[in-house]
Amino acid sequence: MNRREPYVGRFAPSPTGPLHAGSLVAAMASYLDARAHRGRWLLRIEDLDPPREAPGASAAIVDALARLGFGHDGEILYQSTRDAAYRAAFERLQAAGHVYPCACTRREVADSALHGARRPRSGELVYPGTCRHGMPAGRQARAWRVRVDAAPIAWRDRHAGTSTERLDETVGDFVLRRADGLWAYQLAVVVDDAYQGVTDVVRGADLRDSTARQVHLQRLLGLPTPRYLHVPVVLDAHGEKLSKQTGAAAVDPRRGAQALDTALAFLGLGQVGAATPNAFWAEATARWASSPWMSESS
Repeated sequence: MNRREPYVGRFAPSPTGPLHAGSLVAAMASYLDARAHRGRWLLRIEDLDPPREAPGASAAIVDALARLGFGHDGEILYQSTRDAAYRAAFERLQAAGHVYPCACTRREVADSALHGARRPRSGELVYPGTCRHGMPAGRQARAWRVRVDAAPIAWRDRHAGTSTERLDETVGDFVLRRADGLWAYQLAVVVDDAYQGVTDVVRGADLRDSTARQVHLQRLLGLPTPRYLHVPVVLDAHGEKLSKQTGAAAVDPRRGAQALDTALAFLGLGQVGAATPNAFWAEATARWASSPWMSESS
């Protein structure tokens, strides 16, 4: 990527619950990186999965960020308004023969000949290609998958360096349209990053395993690949990622300066001790600008 290209970053939370300490760290890292690069910072709400969304969570996240002093550029993009764009990308892939219908249930994948083949860390099942050359007789499509191959996907994290992954070994052909008719995250994020002109993706390390899949889709669709930077995720007392499912408490904007200091310290940049969120950001941005997070790995 041409580094003289204007920087565009983004924070893209899923409204499955309120802003908590873990999502605050991800938001802060992306915001500080954008401001340290004198770039734009966009806010995107990934409301793709209504069954998992918490009522009022989108508005609560937007309000909490504003009260904590995050100032986004431009309008907020809601993925729930983007069905036509995802459909158009899907149809391009379909016309090129990159996707196919799949009749398999999750249980059938788990019980397949590759039962026990799981992605490291996430435990994700590796799809064995059952429907790759056609669905079994009498079965109907439940989902649509994109084809992968044995070619290694190489991508670079700004901090951690280059990673190489063979998707046929780690995930297999993965879902783009789910059995419930909803678009998969992997397709939506690729389409929207390109649409919004995102040059740099700064996010939690829990999404690192998604990157090779996203690079694969970017190449199939002829879209640019952003630069990536993954930061550590906040864990609970049991060593699990903080989330609504693990009972993560909402960030209280009334204690905003303290919450911001805690997130900054988690990123290894100490505490500012400012009385208000507005007083916090200038010093925090200066610290990020001179930190290892801004350095390119060799």
